[in-house]
Amino acid sequence: MSKTDLHPKDYRFVVFSDEAAGFSFLTRSTAQSEETIKWEDGNEYPLVKIQISSASHPFFTGEEKIIDTEGRVDRFKARAAKAAELKKTLGNKVKKAEKEAKKKAEKEA
Repeated sequence: MSKTDLHPKDYRFVVFSDEAAGFSFLTRSTAQSEETIKWEDGNEYPLVKIQISSASHPFFTGEEKIIDTEGRVDRFKARAAKAAELKKTLGNKVKKAEKEAKKKAEKEA
Protein backbone atom coordinates (compact mmCIF):
# COMPACT_ATOMS: atom_id res chain seq x y z
CA MET A 1 0.00 0.00 0.00
CA SER A 2 1.49 3.29 -1.02
CA LYS A 3 1.01 6.61 0.70
CA THR A 4 -1.43 7.70 -1.98
CA ASP A 5 -3.80 4.87 -0.96
CA LEU A 6 -3.99 5.86 2.71
CA HIS A 7 -7.03 8.13 2.55
CA PRO A 8 -10.47 6.97 1.45
CA LYS A 9 -11.74 8.20 -1.88
CA ASP A 10 -15.46 7.67 -1.34
CA TYR A 11 -16.28 10.95 0.40
CA ARG A 12 -19.83 12.08 -0.27
CA PHE A 13 -22.47 14.23 1.39
CA VAL A 14 -24.19 12.46 4.29
CA VAL A 15 -26.88 13.64 6.73
CA PHE A 16 -26.21 12.86 10.39
CA SER A 17 -29.33 12.91 12.54
CA ASP A 18 -29.61 13.05 16.34
CA GLU A 19 -33.15 11.75 16.73
CA ALA A 20 -33.36 12.46 20.48
CA ALA A 21 -32.56 16.15 20.03
CA GLY A 22 -34.29 16.57 16.67
CA PHE A 23 -31.05 17.87 15.19
CA SER A 24 -29.57 17.01 11.77
CA PHE A 25 -26.64 18.29 9.80
CA LEU A 26 -25.21 17.72 6.35
CA THR A 27 -21.50 17.10 5.93
CA ARG A 28 -19.08 15.10 3.85
CA SER A 29 -18.24 11.64 5.16
CA THR A 30 -17.35 8.09 4.21
CA ALA A 31 -19.92 6.65 6.67
CA GLN A 32 -22.05 3.96 5.05
CA SER A 33 -25.83 3.79 5.39
CA GLU A 34 -28.76 1.99 3.77
CA GLU A 35 -31.23 4.73 4.72
CA THR A 36 -31.70 8.00 2.84
CA ILE A 37 -33.41 11.29 3.62
CA LYS A 38 -34.56 14.24 1.56
CA TRP A 39 -32.60 17.27 2.75
CA GLU A 40 -33.59 20.96 2.85
CA ASP A 41 -32.01 21.59 -0.56
CA GLY A 42 -34.35 19.03 -2.16
CA ASN A 43 -31.65 16.41 -2.76
CA GLU A 44 -31.64 12.93 -1.26
CA TYR A 45 -28.64 11.94 0.87
CA PRO A 46 -27.61 8.88 2.90
CA LEU A 47 -28.83 9.11 6.53
CA VAL A 48 -26.69 8.11 9.51
CA LYS A 49 -28.48 8.13 12.87
CA ILE A 50 -26.35 9.11 15.85
CA GLN A 51 -27.13 8.86 19.54
CA ILE A 52 -25.51 12.07 20.70
CA SER A 53 -24.50 15.33 19.04
CA SER A 54 -23.64 18.87 20.02
CA ALA A 55 -27.40 19.48 20.41
CA SER A 56 -27.78 16.78 23.06
CA HIS A 57 -24.35 16.45 24.69
CA PRO A 58 -24.30 17.96 28.22
CA PHE A 59 -21.00 19.77 27.60
CA PHE A 60 -22.40 21.73 24.66
CA THR A 61 -25.88 22.26 26.11
CA GLY A 62 -24.55 23.69 29.39
CA GLU A 63 -26.18 20.95 31.47
CA GLU A 64 -22.93 19.41 32.58
CA LYS A 65 -22.35 18.93 36.27
CA ILE A 66 -20.14 21.58 37.76
CA ILE A 67 -17.53 20.04 39.99
CA ASP A 68 -17.62 21.43 43.49
CA THR A 69 -13.89 22.01 43.83
CA GLU A 70 -14.28 24.05 46.99
CA GLY A 71 -16.14 21.16 48.60
CA ARG A 72 -13.37 18.81 47.56
CA VAL A 73 -10.75 21.01 49.19
CA ASP A 74 -12.79 21.28 52.38
CA ARG A 75 -13.25 17.49 52.53
CA PHE A 76 -9.50 16.99 52.01
CA LYS A 77 -8.67 19.45 54.78
CA ALA A 78 -11.17 17.74 57.09
CA ARG A 79 -9.59 14.34 56.40
CA ALA A 80 -6.11 15.77 56.99
CA ALA A 81 -7.20 17.33 60.29
CA LYS A 82 -8.82 14.06 61.38
CA ALA A 83 -5.63 12.15 60.52
CA ALA A 84 -3.51 14.65 62.48
CA GLU A 85 -5.86 14.34 65.47
CA LEU A 86 -5.70 10.54 65.29
CA LYS A 87 -1.91 10.67 65.09
CA LYS A 88 -1.82 12.96 68.13
CA THR A 89 -4.20 10.68 70.06
CA LEU A 90 -2.18 7.59 69.23
CA GLY A 91 1.01 9.43 70.17
CA ASN A 92 -0.49 10.26 73.58
CA LYS A 93 -1.51 6.62 74.09
CA VAL A 94 2.02 5.47 73.28
CA LYS A 95 3.50 7.98 75.73
CA LYS A 96 1.01 6.90 78.42
CA ALA A 97 1.84 3.22 77.84
CA GLU A 98 5.58 3.98 78.06
CA LYS A 99 5.07 5.83 81.38
CA GLU A 100 3.04 2.94 82.81
CA ALA A 101 5.68 0.44 81.67
CA LYS A 102 8.40 2.57 83.29
CA LYS A 103 6.44 2.80 86.58
CA LYS A 104 5.85 -0.93 86.56
CA ALA A 105 9.54 -1.60 85.93
CA GLU A 106 10.48 0.73 88.83
CA LYS A 107 8.09 -1.07 91.23
CA GLU A 108 9.52 -4.45 90.28
CA ALA A 109 13.08 -3.28 90.72
